[in-house]
Amino acid sequence: MNYAPHTNVAIRAARQAGARAVDLFQHRHELDIRSKAHGEWVSNADTTVEREILYHLKKGYPQYGIQAEESGWQKEGAERYWIVDPIDGTDNFIHGIPHFALSIALAEGDQLLAGVVFDPLGDELFVGERGRGAFLNDRRMRVGQNHLLSRALLATGFPSKHKEKLTDYLDSFQLLCAACHGIRRQGSAALDLCYTADGRYDGFWEQGLAAWDIAAGALILQEAGGLITDFAGGSGFLPSGDVVAANAAIHHRILDKVQSSALYRTDEKTES
Repeated sequence: MNYAPHTNVAIRAARQAGARAVDLFQHRHELDIRSKAHGEWVSNADTTVEREILYHLKKGYPQYGIQAEESGWQKEGAERYWIVDPIDGTDNFIHGIPHFALSIALAEGDQLLAGVVFDPLGDELFVGERGRGAFLNDRRMRVGQNHLLSRALLATGFPSKHKEKLTDYLDSFQLLCAACHGIRRQGSAALDLCYTADGRYDGFWEQGLAAWDIAAGALILQEAGGLITDFAGGSGFLPSGDVVAANAAIHHRILDKVQSSALYRTDEKTES
């Protein structure tokens, strides 16, 4: 594919760091694992893979800013900046579950320009460029065409970082579980969004994600013809971390269920 130069830099970073991630995954019993805020886990694999990604991004575009999960902001305030999650699915990674990805997005102000999500174990490279489409290993992707929520296979993630929100979240889970064909929870929001972009899932919803969890996958989904919004149906999914993503035919049906649940009513009270 004839990708833009900045996208090729992100692809190179993802592939090089992905090879390192696979090696660390195969030696995961030797990892140094510690707890960080909200009961999340981090290991030296996260930091090692992030360093590899940032090396290639800085080499290609030293003037760009970086917002990375483990090392935070660099060159904050730069017009263009990378949004990096070195291992989306750390819990899976450290437990030996082969479902994780590297996620790299490029943004300019509030607009996403490119996204790369790489599953190194499955050798699946998801790429999206604004206005140019979305691709899986250079094959163009489109969201699924199912228009019935009753036939939909959805993905979600439990609020493990904020257990106090679990009761409200389960209300949305119950409503959607009763209305759809099935729900999967595999532990990587980046891959959930890419799988939705490729029609494997019909939709995805989750609360309280970080920008690095969703930025690349969101752009890929949009370029595959999907819709992604916050719980109010607006465009504030990156700052809020609240996501409803699906094809255009059933997005509003999933959104209606989320908005009729305690999950949305609690969010409204918090914002007001």
